[in-house]
Formats: sequence, C-alpha cells, structure tokens
Amino acid sequence: MGRGMSRGLCGMLWQLAAALYLIANGVLGLQQRGLRSGGVFHEILRNFFRGDNLNLFLVVLSVIALVAGIAILLDLFSVELPFLNMLTLVVAIVWAVYVVVTIISWLSDGGDFFQMLSTLAINVMVLASLLSASKRFG
Repeated sequence: MGRGMSRGLCGMLWQLAAALYLIANGVLGLQQRGLRSGGVFHEILRNFFRGDNLNLFLVVLSVIALVAGIAILLDLFSVELPFLNMLTLVVAIVWAVYVVVTIISWLSDGGDFFQMLSTLAINVMVLASLLSASKRFG
C-alpha cells in the first residue's frame, strides 16, 4: 500500500484539496488573471511590489505554487522521486515565508479580520500538506 493510501481518506482528501488549490492558483497567476482580478497572490504582492516587479514576483510565486501542487499530487499517488522530499521541503519553507508576508500585509492594511482569518487558515492547511508530503515531517 502506498504512502498516500496509509494516511486514510481524510488525509488523502486534505492533500488533494491543497494540491488542487495550489495548481489552480499557479495556473491563474501564470495566465495573469490573478493580476487583473485581484487573485490570491496579487492581493499580497501588490502591497510590497509595483509595476514590473509585481508581475515578476507573481509569476515566480505562481510557478512555486504549481510545482508544489504537482509535488503534493505525486506524493498522494505514492510516486517515488529522489528529489521529491527536498522539493516539498523547500517549497514548504517558501510557503511559510509567504504566510508571514501575508500576515505582515494584513497588519499593515488593517483589513477585514474574518477575511484575513479565512485566508490564513487556507494557507496554513496548504503549509501542513506540504510538510506532510515531505518525509521529514510527514
């Protein structure tokens, strides 16, 4: 039985949801829809970067999200790749930094508390899924 199957149905659904969230936001960011529609990544990055820098960091964060989503899916289906553990750990560290930047952004903006809490909860779930996919923490 694969590693994904040994986690149980709830763990598999959690991982699947996080992977789909990351893949969808990664693709939307790469299509630049996140920039026009005020997408998840754009909302955070616009407070720190302007113009071309905003576009560059949006693309970088989108690629990271896409790679992370694919890594979580590979782990879910028990695909063993030598670099997968290190990849998920590195992306988890980048995602943790993203969560911290998100918190700093909200504190500086004084935005809606419940919207902040909702987005923070989603980001923490994604971070937990990344850490779970990494054999070092899972």
